[in-house]
Amino acid sequence: MEYGLIGEHLPHSFSKIIHEKIGLYDYELHEVAADELDEFMKKREFKGINVTIPYKQDVIKFLDEISERAEKIGAVNTIVNKDGKLFGDNTDFGGMEALFIKMGLELKDRKVIILGTGGTSKTAYAVAEHMKAKEIYKVSRSGKDGALSYDELYKKHSDAQIIINTTPCGMYPKWNACPVDVSRFRDLGGVLDAIYNPLKTRFVQSAVENGAVGEGGLYMLVAQAVIAAEIFTGKEFERNLINDIYESLLKEKRNIVLIGMPGSGKSTVGKILSKKTGYRFTDSDDVLIKREKKEIKQIFAEVGEKGFRDIESQVIEDLSTNNGIIIATGGGAVLREENVRALRSNGVIVFLDRDPVSIRPTDDRPLSDNEEKLKKLYETRYPIYTKAADICIDNNMTLDDAVDKICGILKI
Repeated sequence: MEYGLIGEHLPHSFSKIIHEKIGLYDYELHEVAADELDEFMKKREFKGINVTIPYKQDVIKFLDEISERAEKIGAVNTIVNKDGKLFGDNTDFGGMEALFIKMGLELKDRKVIILGTGGTSKTAYAVAEHMKAKEIYKVSRSGKDGALSYDELYKKHSDAQIIINTTPCGMYPKWNACPVDVSRFRDLGGVLDAIYNPLKTRFVQSAVENGAVGEGGLYMLVAQAVIAAEIFTGKEFERNLINDIYESLLKEKRNIVLIGMPGSGKSTVGKILSKKTGYRFTDSDDVLIKREKKEIKQIFAEVGEKGFRDIESQVIEDLSTNNGIIIATGGGAVLREENVRALRSNGVIVFLDRDPVSIRPTDDRPLSDNEEKLKKLYETRYPIYTKAADICIDNNMTLDDAVDKICGILKI
């Protein structure tokens, strides 16, 4: 391996994709077990590597030289082999600072809370200091080594204005976990989550729901990778390269989720959209029917609506962990908040709004198998659809027009 990333578990890392977009070298993902780190570092059989959890501090002892920035932070995520000597640096600092700037989030004179005490938390602390935060506190489950416990956080610092999550809480596959109860912070202005998979963690979603600014770590990941590439190659890149790669990666990894009434055209629009964009199409109802080996009407008859919704929620959760697909959902999928959060974790939600007079009732839809039921269902669900949606599309036009509108808004 000449260039790559080392860490303990890397199956869902986006780093290889990002460095391939930079396009100057081959980049590999190389998992290293804890008992293999010494041998790997002593062999020095690489030109440049990035380092991730849990080795950002462990690698320091193998280095011949370390940048002033990395030394101050106490964590290294970028190592270059210069004629057999290892030079360590920290590009997470520049990545996190770039993300705060993108968010338009000021830290000056604000109280900042950092969740976690590992290598990334050290970077977050240095960035908060650099951006002139008034107060900075670290939080850990143990509350040791100068960190607050979570109980202390809630009791004494509910006036925190910025929270940075550097823990793995909320990372795939445990996407539904949230490190703190955001609603308990009355003055919260913004949150930054270093996690980028899923794209929008439960923590970020909760912050936005409570009126704060929130962003996941994808932009930070791209920015630090571009900075690392400059260190690897000695070349300097235009800063717009970060934005270009970020936008490209977001389009590739973001799901498009179609919601709306039964018969509103979700599957048809989804299939046309799939042909036009190359995104893979899937229908949550089709997946559910295939798993259960029963039609929806039969499932309703056997287990009732609640039983059906329980099965549907599991299908939604599983589909939502994918990246870069189109998901047509069942008409009632967004009735449960847990489903909306799952769909939003990696997706943008599009409501296809079709007038019920243009929808034909069918026997296979138990809750809308006649015109009267369908009309009442629309009236009941309309505010739920609009609340869940990121984008609302009038689907009383031609299907191609609806697809073109979606593509135009999402720039795909």
